[in-house]
Amino acid sequence: VQLQASGGGLVQAGGSLRLSCTASGRIASINTMAWYRQAPGQQREMVADITSGGETNYADFVEGRFTISRDNAKNTAFLEMNSLKPEDTAVYYCNAEVRSLMLTRTYWGQGTLVTVSS
Repeated sequence: VQLQASGGGLVQAGGSLRLSCTASGRIASINTMAWYRQAPGQQREMVADITSGGETNYADFVEGRFTISRDNAKNTAFLEMNSLKPEDTAVYYCNAEVRSLMLTRTYWGQGTLVTVSS
């Protein structure tokens, strides 16, 4: 199983970006999908997660600016980020709990860099 994240880039403060994360491989089903981020010199932190049923959970710092969604048919999660701030600059990683034929485990994508300029 592999997770491929994309959509990062350079944006000015107040701008928007949409991140995508697609899982591929031997997948029976995917439980929770999540986005994490890690800024330079800081620990990785959860940004948002979403269950297979669509229930969502956000970190306090999101403050209504981000929206997580998913397309179960395409094994893809999205993170729509609006009103971006310089402090949102980080590498964003996707994460998914994947059930294969004999195993359920968590996988991580490779990360996509988001840079917000002031």
